Amino acid sequence: MIEDVLGALAGLILAVLLAVVLVSVALRYFFSTGFIGAEELGIWLHVALIALGAPLSLGSALAMRLDVFVRLLPERFGPVTQSLGDVFTVLAALILLFGGSEIMTMLGGTSPTLGVPEWIRFGFLGAGGGLVLIVLLLRRVTEGRAFGVLASIALGALLYFAVPEVGIDTELPPSLFLAFIAALGLVLAAPLAHAFLAAAYIAIVFGSSLPEPAIVSTTVTGMSKFLLLAIPFFLLVGGLLTASGVANQLVRFAASMVGHRRAGLAQTTLLTSVLFSGASGSSVANAAFGASTFQPELVKHGYPPAQAGAIIAATSVLDNVIPPSIAFLILAAATNLSVGSLLVGGFFAGGLMAVCLAVAIHLTVREQAAQVRATGAERWKAAVSAIPAFGLGVIVVVGIRVGIVTTTEAAALAALYTLGLAVWSKIGPGSIFLSFRQAATEAAAIGLLIGTAGPFAFLLAVDDVSGLVTNFVTLLGGSALAVIILSNVILLLVGIVLDIGAAILLFGPILLPAAVAAGIDPIHFGVILVVNLMIHGLTPPLGMLIFVVSGVTRIPAAALFRAVVPYLVALLVSLAILCAWAITF
Repeated sequence: MIEDVLGALAGLILAVLLAVVLVSVALRYFFSTGFIGAEELGIWLHVALIALGAPLSLGSALAMRLDVFVRLLPERFGPVTQSLGDVFTVLAALILLFGGSEIMTMLGGTSPTLGVPEWIRFGFLGAGGGLVLIVLLLRRVTEGRAFGVLASIALGALLYFAVPEVGIDTELPPSLFLAFIAALGLVLAAPLAHAFLAAAYIAIVFGSSLPEPAIVSTTVTGMSKFLLLAIPFFLLVGGLLTASGVANQLVRFAASMVGHRRAGLAQTTLLTSVLFSGASGSSVANAAFGASTFQPELVKHGYPPAQAGAIIAATSVLDNVIPPSIAFLILAAATNLSVGSLLVGGFFAGGLMAVCLAVAIHLTVREQAAQVRATGAERWKAAVSAIPAFGLGVIVVVGIRVGIVTTTEAAALAALYTLGLAVWSKIGPGSIFLSFRQAATEAAAIGLLIGTAGPFAFLLAVDDVSGLVTNFVTLLGGSALAVIILSNVILLLVGIVLDIGAAILLFGPILLPAAVAAGIDPIHFGVILVVNLMIHGLTPPLGMLIFVVSGVTRIPAAALFRAVVPYLVALLVSLAILCAWAITF
């Protein structure tokens, strides 16, 4: 019941947030005015959205748990490891709850544009910590694990109150202990954001310069960027596209163009991913759509189920490379790179990846043409029916690149556009509401991860990890080739265990200075970074895209990991070409 209420409130806040941005755009362009505090109000609403939506992701893939190690243990150890993982969640919730409360008592003044007390923004996250505790307790009691969750709460509270009383003198940097504690949380299948927050707090014992109020303050600051409001809007676009049936029009257009070729149905899946990329900006959304839409048809035409799922997962990688891309938004927020320039680079990289995948599909699929060649009239009809979906690309990419609107405003206009398509398609209010709720929940999970990576990144900066990387590259000769090789090795290792958003937030600011010092174009390097990390959506043990397809199709993840190898090789070839281009030019 409480989760239904929280989901409804989160969806409502997303609707209000969308209205605020759209009204601001309308006032500026039609009346050459605006209302004071619109941007700050949007940021505050985004923080409230994250606070309300954070508890909803506890039991889903949005929690970003790395459970591969836990699943390898004998079944009898399951309750113990779950309780230990829950300790990280309890500790994170207490940090938000009490740390937020402490800031509220310390912080004075009012917002100059909104005219309300500044402490309210931090109070949102404090309330979110309390909600996480309540939802965790109710969920575990419902699962019949009351004793385990009570033990987790007791142990988490003991750790929380013990940390300020304990100090360990060591010459080792606090960031080393920070990384070790976060890694322990990952091994125990704790939610990634909770592992980050708990690690930043426990690092105080080892001399961290970031006390509890500063941890919460840095978390709130990390998620308080107007650019990040584009993420829930793009997620909403993907949900409304699917609900309205416009995504199916893209499928029909793609089929008319390539469906008659060898492996035509698989090539249709690929082309649909390319087209859908310009609309949703979310690889997870595309993987879920493809798994439900294409999997049955591929199997019906003789594809082995695992190969069909692997093709869907591999082609879904393109969604966070071809604009609009949530990954590029996160990178821009972390490094201050130009969003417009990153999107242009994403077009080139995405096209290259699509070509490599098309070749791999042609070589690995034995199926001949799945349908007869479409006539010119049929292609024209399919293209006309897909025009509404193509309009999204004009709104988003052209609007941002030309500078007519900001990235967030373009995302809001795209959301309004797809909302209009949904209404035009006469889908019910219930389906629209579910799209808002799902987008709000997903955005809350991503926003919490971005915020909690803030203290982690701060401590890495204090210990000058970026300088260490630059010095190491200098020892290797300081050349562009040395930077590219080292960066790709680091990212390939990091991507195995970290979510792409977390990896971008933590390692983008660390690796970018070394790349710039070696003479590599920062935009080109940013594209390489995103492409490298997106490929890890297909690699074990995390492999988010593999697990999404597995969850929808019920095909074992292990079978999908084996079947995706040829397409993984194709994507690595495209990465190698991008790296060679960066070194040459």
